[in-house]
Amino acid sequence: MRQHHDMGGLPAGPVDRREHDYALWEKRVDALMMLLSEPQRQLLRVDELRRNIEALPPDAYDSMSYYERWISAIAHTLLQRGVLTADELGRKLAEVEARGTAG
Repeated sequence: MRQHHDMGGLPAGPVDRREHDYALWEKRVDALMMLLSEPQRQLLRVDELRRNIEALPPDAYDSMSYYERWISAIAHTLLQRGVLTADELGRKLAEVEARGTAG
């Protein structure tokens, strides 16, 4: 049975092939993925990233951008592996959010 993310063979509309600049946070997500998946670290494998992206509920999958899906999958993988705890992640997210509203 076809899952929500599986669009192979379905009409998806036009593809924008223009080059574009990536936002700083998108570059950071990409760098994080590369660092975590380096052979000497082995904290993340591409198959884990893909599995966690594909596990997103349809409404989340449809509303997230490419790198939003990546960072969600990275976080879930690190939680699953015990590299981070939910409390640690929650505290860090609250810290980052506070920095954004402090200005």
